[in-house]
Amino acid sequence: LQISGYLNLLANTIDNFTHGLAVAASFLVSRKVGFLTTVAILLHEIPHEVGDFAILLRAGFDRWSAAKMQLSTALGGILGACFAICAQSPKGAGETVAWILPFTSGGFLYIALVNVVPDLLEEKNPWNSLQQMLLLCTGITVMVLLALT
Repeated sequence: LQISGYLNLLANTIDNFTHGLAVAASFLVSRKVGFLTTVAILLHEIPHEVGDFAILLRAGFDRWSAAKMQLSTALGGILGACFAICAQSPKGAGETVAWILPFTSGGFLYIALVNVVPDLLEEKNPWNSLQQMLLLCTGITVMVLLALT
């Protein structure tokens, strides 16, 4: 088996840990924020997990082993959620959320920007760049509208 498969599993476990942190901390804020965060992470995770499964297959895992390993990385999310709940301050959830949500949000933004911005800068076709920028602005608009409701 190639080392890339194991590195992918480690990265996926850490990613799932931060997702668990974000979901649990979001529910500490309110049910609405928790559900919105959960839906956003699910929409991100479905294609992400399919891609990770393909990486494991290319790294030499058989289908059953790859599926088991992908499932085991999901435990990182449960650990992250447990950590967020256990880190709750006796003074209330506000102090816990005050550091968990910025930490996870910053990590998600960093990863997105590191993956997206270089591709945008290398794009040769102005129409594709415009489409990507419009979709990025649409995503920001949706987030603002959800925050206002």
